Amino acid sequence: MVKNNIKVAVVTEWLETYAGSEKVVEQILKVYPHADLFSVVDFLPEDQRKFINGKKITTTFIQHLPFSKRKFRAYLPLMPFAIEQLDLSDYDLIISSSHAVAKGVITGPDQLHICYCHSPIRYAWDFQHEYLRESGLDKGLKGLIARYILHKIRIWDYRTANGVDFFISNSNFIKRRIWKVYRRDATVIYPPVDVDDFTFQKEKKEYYVTASRMVPYKKMGLIVEAFSKMPDKKLYVIGDGPEYKNIKEKATDNIVLLGYQNFDSMHRYMKNARAFVFASEEDFGITPVEAQSCGTPVIAYGKGGSLETIRGIDEEKTTGLFFYHQTTESLINAVKEFENNYSKFQAINCRENALNFSEEKFREKFKKFVEVQTQRKWGR
Repeated sequence: MVKNNIKVAVVTEWLETYAGSEKVVEQILKVYPHADLFSVVDFLPEDQRKFINGKKITTTFIQHLPFSKRKFRAYLPLMPFAIEQLDLSDYDLIISSSHAVAKGVITGPDQLHICYCHSPIRYAWDFQHEYLRESGLDKGLKGLIARYILHKIRIWDYRTANGVDFFISNSNFIKRRIWKVYRRDATVIYPPVDVDDFTFQKEKKEYYVTASRMVPYKKMGLIVEAFSKMPDKKLYVIGDGPEYKNIKEKATDNIVLLGYQNFDSMHRYMKNARAFVFASEEDFGITPVEAQSCGTPVIAYGKGGSLETIRGIDEEKTTGLFFYHQTTESLINAVKEFENNYSKFQAINCRENALNFSEEKFREKFKKFVEVQTQRKWGR
Protein backbone atom coordinates (compact mmCIF):
# COMPACT_ATOMS: atom_id res chain seq x y z
CA MET A 1 0.00 0.00 0.00
CA VAL A 2 1.66 3.20 -1.21
CA LYS A 3 0.69 6.30 0.79
CA ASN A 4 1.44 9.81 -0.42
CA ASN A 5 1.24 13.09 1.53
CA ILE A 6 1.61 11.47 4.94
CA LYS A 7 -0.09 13.56 7.62
CA VAL A 8 2.08 13.92 10.73
CA ALA A 9 1.23 14.71 14.36
CA VAL A 10 3.86 15.46 17.02
CA VAL A 11 2.79 14.88 20.63
CA THR A 12 4.73 16.19 23.59
CA GLU A 13 4.14 16.16 27.34
CA TRP A 14 3.80 19.77 28.35
CA LEU A 15 5.19 23.02 27.04
CA GLU A 16 6.36 25.23 29.86
CA THR A 17 9.92 26.21 29.02
CA TYR A 18 12.49 25.73 26.29
CA ALA A 19 14.66 22.94 27.69
CA GLY A 20 15.89 19.42 26.82
CA SER A 21 12.72 17.69 25.62
CA GLU A 22 11.57 20.86 23.84
CA LYS A 23 14.84 20.91 21.90
CA VAL A 24 14.05 17.40 20.69
CA VAL A 25 10.60 18.57 19.57
CA GLU A 26 12.24 21.53 17.83
CA GLN A 27 14.45 19.25 15.73
CA ILE A 28 11.57 16.86 14.94
CA LEU A 29 9.58 19.85 13.67
CA LYS A 30 12.52 20.81 11.48
CA VAL A 31 12.38 17.35 9.93
CA TYR A 32 8.56 17.55 9.61
CA PRO A 33 7.77 21.29 9.32
CA HIS A 34 4.14 20.66 8.31
CA ALA A 35 3.36 18.47 11.34
CA ASP A 36 0.63 19.50 13.79
CA LEU A 37 1.61 19.83 17.44
CA PHE A 38 -0.24 18.45 20.48
CA SER A 39 0.50 18.83 24.19
CA VAL A 40 -1.14 18.23 27.59
CA VAL A 41 -0.73 21.96 28.33
CA ASP A 42 0.92 24.94 26.67
CA PHE A 43 2.26 27.65 28.94
CA LEU A 44 5.33 28.62 26.95
CA PRO A 45 6.27 32.27 27.52
CA GLU A 46 6.22 34.44 24.43
CA ASP A 47 10.00 34.86 24.35
CA GLN A 48 10.50 31.06 24.14
CA ARG A 49 7.98 30.18 21.43
CA LYS A 50 10.21 30.65 18.41
CA PHE A 51 11.01 26.94 18.06
CA ILE A 52 7.37 26.00 17.36
CA ASN A 53 7.35 28.26 14.28
CA GLY A 54 4.00 29.87 15.04
CA LYS A 55 2.14 26.56 15.13
CA LYS A 56 -1.23 26.36 16.83
CA ILE A 57 -0.93 23.85 19.65
CA THR A 58 -3.82 21.56 20.51
CA THR A 59 -3.99 20.98 24.28
CA THR A 60 -6.08 18.91 26.67
CA PHE A 61 -8.73 19.96 29.19
CA ILE A 62 -6.00 20.30 31.85
CA GLN A 63 -5.05 23.58 30.15
CA HIS A 64 -8.27 25.12 31.52
CA LEU A 65 -8.36 23.66 35.05
CA PRO A 66 -7.92 25.98 38.07
CA PHE A 67 -4.33 27.05 38.80
CA SER A 68 -3.03 24.86 35.95
CA LYS A 69 -0.56 27.48 34.75
CA ARG A 70 1.43 27.26 37.98
CA LYS A 71 0.38 23.83 39.26
CA PHE A 72 -0.26 21.67 36.20
CA ARG A 73 2.03 18.92 37.52
CA ALA A 74 -0.42 18.47 40.40
CA TYR A 75 -2.87 17.15 37.80
CA LEU A 76 -0.60 14.18 37.01
CA PRO A 77 -3.30 11.67 38.09
CA LEU A 78 -5.56 13.10 35.35
CA MET A 79 -2.93 13.19 32.61
CA PRO A 80 -3.31 9.58 31.39
CA PHE A 81 -7.02 10.21 30.86
CA ALA A 82 -6.34 13.64 29.33
CA ILE A 83 -3.79 12.44 26.77
CA GLU A 84 -6.24 9.76 25.59
CA GLN A 85 -8.77 12.45 24.68
CA LEU A 86 -6.58 13.93 21.95
CA ASP A 87 -8.15 12.95 18.63
CA LEU A 88 -5.36 11.87 16.26
CA SER A 89 -7.53 9.73 14.00
CA ASP A 90 -6.83 11.91 10.92
CA TYR A 91 -3.06 11.38 11.09
CA ASP A 92 -0.94 8.72 9.42
CA LEU A 93 2.26 9.17 11.41
CA ILE A 94 2.27 10.02 15.12
CA ILE A 95 5.58 10.94 16.77
CA SER A 96 5.47 11.23 20.55
CA SER A 97 8.25 12.82 22.60
CA SER A 98 7.61 11.19 25.95
CA HIS A 99 8.98 11.15 29.48
CA ALA A 100 5.60 10.79 31.18
CA VAL A 101 2.30 10.34 29.31
CA ALA A 102 2.71 11.48 25.68
CA LYS A 103 3.15 7.94 24.36
CA GLY A 104 -0.34 7.08 25.70
CA VAL A 105 -2.21 8.72 22.82
CA ILE A 106 -4.72 6.38 21.18
CA THR A 107 -3.83 5.22 17.66
CA GLY A 108 -5.26 2.66 15.24
CA PRO A 109 -3.78 -0.28 13.30
CA ASP A 110 -3.41 1.77 10.10
CA GLN A 111 -1.45 4.49 11.87
CA LEU A 112 2.27 4.43 12.65
CA HIS A 113 3.25 5.53 16.16
CA ILE A 114 6.94 6.17 16.85
CA CYS A 115 7.89 7.21 20.37
CA TYR A 116 11.08 9.10 21.16
CA CYS A 117 11.35 8.02 24.79
CA HIS A 118 13.37 10.22 27.14
CA SER A 119 12.51 7.69 29.86
CA PRO A 120 9.60 5.67 31.18
CA ILE A 121 7.94 7.72 33.94
CA ARG A 122 10.84 7.94 36.40
CA TYR A 123 8.83 8.80 39.49
CA ALA A 124 6.46 5.89 38.91
CA TRP A 125 9.14 3.25 38.35
CA ASP A 126 12.70 3.01 39.72
CA PHE A 127 12.75 6.56 41.14
CA GLN A 128 9.46 6.16 43.03
CA HIS A 129 10.89 5.91 46.53
CA GLU A 130 13.32 8.81 46.03
CA TYR A 131 10.50 10.93 44.56
CA LEU A 132 8.20 10.21 47.51
CA ARG A 133 10.93 11.08 50.02
CA GLU A 134 11.85 14.35 48.31
CA SER A 135 8.17 15.32 48.02
CA GLY A 136 7.46 14.50 51.67
CA LEU A 137 4.97 11.84 50.57
CA ASP A 138 6.69 8.78 52.00
CA LYS A 139 4.53 8.64 55.15
CA GLY A 140 0.95 8.98 56.33
CA LEU A 141 -2.33 9.07 54.46
CA LYS A 142 -1.06 11.39 51.71
CA GLY A 143 1.81 9.00 51.15
CA LEU A 144 -0.55 6.04 50.86
CA ILE A 145 -2.70 7.90 48.32
CA ALA A 146 0.39 8.91 46.31
CA ARG A 147 1.62 5.31 46.24
CA TYR A 148 -1.75 4.10 45.00
CA ILE A 149 -1.85 6.74 42.26
CA LEU A 150 1.65 5.78 41.11
CA HIS A 151 0.59 2.11 41.16
CA LYS A 152 -2.30 2.89 38.80
CA ILE A 153 -0.02 5.00 36.58
CA ARG A 154 2.40 2.06 36.29
CA ILE A 155 -0.40 -0.20 35.10
CA TRP A 156 -1.50 2.40 32.54
CA ASP A 157 2.08 3.12 31.45
CA TYR A 158 2.83 -0.56 30.78
CA ARG A 159 -0.45 -1.08 28.91
CA THR A 160 0.02 1.94 26.63
CA ALA A 161 3.50 0.78 25.60
CA ASN A 162 1.62 -1.68 23.38
CA GLY A 163 0.23 1.25 21.38
CA VAL A 164 3.73 2.25 20.27
CA ASP A 165 4.98 0.63 17.08
CA PHE A 166 8.63 1.61 17.53
CA PHE A 167 10.59 3.06 20.43
CA ILE A 168 13.59 5.34 20.07
CA SER A 169 15.61 5.88 23.25
CA ASN A 170 17.90 8.81 24.00
CA SER A 171 20.71 6.54 25.27
CA ASN A 172 21.62 2.91 25.82
CA PHE A 173 20.91 3.53 29.50
CA ILE A 174 17.29 4.40 28.67
CA LYS A 175 17.14 1.55 26.18
CA ARG A 176 17.80 -0.82 29.10
CA ARG A 177 15.16 0.94 31.21
CA ILE A 178 12.60 0.61 28.38
CA TRP A 179 13.35 -3.13 28.17
CA LYS A 180 13.12 -3.50 31.95
CA VAL A 181 9.77 -1.69 32.20
CA TYR A 182 8.01 -2.45 28.91
CA ARG A 183 9.92 -5.49 27.60
CA ARG A 184 10.25 -3.60 24.31
CA ASP A 185 13.38 -3.06 22.25
CA ALA A 186 14.45 0.47 21.29
CA THR A 187 16.77 2.10 18.77
CA VAL A 188 19.21 4.61 20.27
CA ILE A 189 19.33 8.09 18.74
CA TYR A 190 21.10 10.55 21.02
CA PRO A 191 19.27 13.85 21.63
CA PRO A 192 20.43 17.01 19.84
CA VAL A 193 23.00 19.30 21.40
CA ASP A 194 23.59 22.73 19.87
CA VAL A 195 27.35 22.27 19.77
CA ASP A 196 27.76 25.17 17.34
CA ASP A 197 26.69 27.57 20.08
CA PHE A 198 29.84 26.72 22.02
CA THR A 199 33.26 28.09 21.11
CA PHE A 200 36.26 25.79 21.06
CA GLN A 201 39.09 27.00 23.28
CA LYS A 202 42.40 25.17 23.64
CA GLU A 203 44.00 27.15 26.46
CA LYS A 204 42.47 26.67 29.92
CA LYS A 205 42.64 28.49 33.23
CA GLU A 206 43.34 27.03 36.65
CA TYR A 207 39.79 26.45 37.88
CA TYR A 208 37.02 23.86 37.77
CA VAL A 209 33.36 24.57 37.03
CA THR A 210 30.02 22.88 37.58
CA ALA A 211 26.55 23.98 36.48
CA SER A 212 23.11 22.64 37.27
CA ARG A 213 19.81 23.30 38.96
CA MET A 214 20.26 22.84 42.70
CA VAL A 215 17.91 19.95 43.43
CA PRO A 216 18.85 16.82 45.42
CA TYR A 217 19.49 14.33 42.61
CA LYS A 218 21.91 16.71 40.83
CA LYS A 219 24.35 16.23 43.76
CA MET A 220 25.68 19.78 43.64
CA GLY A 221 26.18 19.66 47.41
CA LEU A 222 28.46 16.66 46.95
CA ILE A 223 30.68 18.58 44.53
CA VAL A 224 30.92 21.58 46.87
CA GLU A 225 31.73 19.33 49.85
CA ALA A 226 34.48 17.59 47.91
CA PHE A 227 36.11 20.83 46.80
CA SER A 228 35.85 22.27 50.30
CA LYS A 229 38.35 19.53 51.22
CA MET A 230 40.67 20.58 48.36
CA PRO A 231 41.44 24.21 49.30
CA ASP A 232 44.08 24.48 46.57
CA LYS A 233 41.46 23.87 43.84
CA LYS A 234 39.26 26.74 42.65
CA LEU A 235 35.62 25.87 41.85
CA TYR A 236 32.93 28.02 40.24
CA VAL A 237 29.34 26.85 40.80
CA ILE A 238 26.61 27.99 38.40
CA GLY A 239 22.92 27.50 39.12
CA ASP A 240 20.20 28.08 41.67
CA GLY A 241 17.30 26.15 43.11
CA PRO A 242 15.80 24.87 46.39
CA GLU A 243 19.16 23.66 47.76
CA TYR A 244 21.08 26.88 47.09
CA LYS A 245 21.10 28.09 50.70
CA ASN A 246 22.24 24.76 52.12
CA ILE A 247 24.97 24.41 49.52
CA LYS A 248 26.21 27.95 50.10
CA GLU A 249 26.73 27.13 53.78
CA LYS A 250 29.12 24.33 52.75
CA ALA A 251 31.23 26.54 50.46
CA THR A 252 34.75 27.44 51.56
CA ASP A 253 36.93 30.33 50.33
CA ASN A 254 38.06 28.43 47.22
CA ILE A 255 34.45 27.96 46.03
CA VAL A 256 32.43 30.72 44.36
CA LEU A 257 28.66 30.31 44.00
CA LEU A 258 27.57 32.41 41.05
CA GLY A 259 23.84 31.61 41.13
CA TYR A 260 21.93 31.76 37.89
CA GLN A 261 24.00 32.92 34.91
CA ASN A 262 22.88 33.74 31.39
CA PHE A 263 24.19 31.69 28.48
CA ASP A 264 27.08 34.01 27.60
CA SER A 265 28.38 34.00 31.15
CA MET A 266 28.04 30.22 31.57
CA HIS A 267 29.74 29.72 28.20
CA ARG A 268 32.67 31.89 29.28
CA TYR A 269 33.22 29.96 32.51
CA MET A 270 32.81 26.62 30.74
CA LYS A 271 35.25 27.22 27.87
CA ASN A 272 37.99 28.52 30.19
CA ALA A 273 37.67 25.78 32.82
CA ARG A 274 40.34 23.17 33.48
CA ALA A 275 37.50 20.63 33.74
CA PHE A 276 33.74 20.45 34.12
CA VAL A 277 32.47 18.45 37.13
CA PHE A 278 29.25 16.43 36.86
CA ALA A 279 27.98 14.30 39.75
CA SER A 280 24.43 13.21 38.90
CA GLU A 281 23.03 10.10 37.25
CA GLU A 282 21.37 11.33 34.07
CA ASP A 283 19.50 9.60 31.27
CA PHE A 284 21.78 11.40 28.78
CA GLY A 285 23.27 14.58 30.25
CA ILE A 286 23.52 17.57 27.91
CA THR A 287 25.90 19.79 29.91
CA PRO A 288 28.87 17.38 29.75
CA VAL A 289 28.52 17.41 25.95
CA GLU A 290 28.30 21.22 25.96
CA ALA A 291 31.50 21.36 28.04
CA GLN A 292 33.28 19.07 25.58
CA SER A 293 32.06 21.31 22.76
CA CYS A 294 34.25 24.01 24.29
CA GLY A 295 37.22 21.65 24.43
CA THR A 296 36.78 21.19 28.18
CA PRO A 297 37.21 17.68 29.65
CA VAL A 298 34.68 16.28 32.13
CA ILE A 299 34.98 14.57 35.51
CA ALA A 300 31.69 12.69 35.80
CA TYR A 301 29.83 10.17 37.91
CA GLY A 302 30.24 6.88 36.06
CA LYS A 303 26.65 5.84 35.64
CA GLY A 304 23.85 6.61 33.19
CA GLY A 305 24.26 8.57 29.99
CA SER A 306 27.68 10.01 30.90
CA LEU A 307 29.24 6.64 30.11
CA GLU A 308 28.08 7.10 26.51
CA THR A 309 29.02 10.75 25.94
CA ILE A 310 32.47 10.82 27.58
CA ARG A 311 35.52 8.84 26.53
CA GLY A 312 37.14 7.57 29.71
CA ILE A 313 40.79 7.72 30.63
CA ASP A 314 41.46 4.21 29.30
CA GLU A 315 39.97 4.97 25.88
CA GLU A 316 41.64 6.47 22.82
CA LYS A 317 41.28 10.24 22.53
CA THR A 318 40.04 10.47 26.11
CA THR A 319 37.72 13.36 26.97
CA GLY A 320 37.22 12.81 30.69
CA LEU A 321 37.25 10.37 33.56
CA PHE A 322 34.73 8.82 35.92
CA PHE A 323 34.21 8.34 39.64
CA TYR A 324 31.95 5.44 40.56
CA HIS A 325 30.56 6.32 43.98
CA GLN A 326 28.58 9.46 44.82
CA THR A 327 30.83 10.27 47.76
CA THR A 328 33.25 13.12 48.43
CA GLU A 329 36.15 10.66 48.72
CA SER A 330 35.44 9.15 45.30
CA LEU A 331 35.23 12.59 43.65
CA ILE A 332 38.41 13.83 45.39
CA ASN A 333 40.29 10.77 44.13
CA ALA A 334 38.97 11.44 40.62
CA VAL A 335 40.24 15.03 40.69
CA LYS A 336 43.65 13.78 41.83
CA GLU A 337 43.67 11.22 39.00
CA PHE A 338 42.70 13.94 36.55
CA GLU A 339 45.57 16.17 37.68
CA ASN A 340 48.07 13.30 37.50
CA ASN A 341 47.01 12.51 33.92
CA TYR A 342 46.25 16.01 32.69
CA SER A 343 48.42 15.70 29.58
CA LYS A 344 46.09 12.97 28.25
CA PHE A 345 43.15 15.36 27.94
CA GLN A 346 43.41 17.18 24.64
CA ALA A 347 40.89 19.95 23.96
CA ILE A 348 40.51 19.00 20.29
CA ASN A 349 39.48 15.44 21.24
CA CYS A 350 36.74 16.84 23.46
CA ARG A 351 35.42 19.01 20.65
CA GLU A 352 35.49 16.21 18.08
CA ASN A 353 33.63 13.87 20.44
CA ALA A 354 30.93 16.49 21.08
CA LEU A 355 30.26 16.83 17.35
CA ASN A 356 28.84 13.29 17.39
CA PHE A 357 25.82 14.69 19.27
CA SER A 358 25.02 17.67 17.04
CA GLU A 359 21.55 18.76 15.97
CA GLU A 360 22.41 17.88 12.37
CA LYS A 361 23.35 14.31 13.37
CA PHE A 362 20.08 13.96 15.27
CA ARG A 363 17.94 15.12 12.34
CA GLU A 364 19.80 12.88 9.92
CA LYS A 365 19.43 9.74 12.05
CA PHE A 366 15.85 10.47 13.10
CA LYS A 367 14.69 11.11 9.54
CA LYS A 368 16.38 7.95 8.26
CA PHE A 369 14.79 5.82 11.00
CA VAL A 370 11.28 7.14 10.31
CA GLU A 371 11.71 6.77 6.54
CA VAL A 372 12.62 3.11 6.94
CA GLN A 373 9.51 2.44 9.06
CA THR A 374 7.16 4.34 6.74
CA GLN A 375 8.60 2.48 3.76
CA ARG A 376 7.88 -0.82 5.46
CA LYS A 377 4.35 0.19 6.35
CA TRP A 378 3.21 2.08 3.28
CA GLY A 379 5.80 1.37 0.62
CA ARG A 380 7.05 4.94 0.78
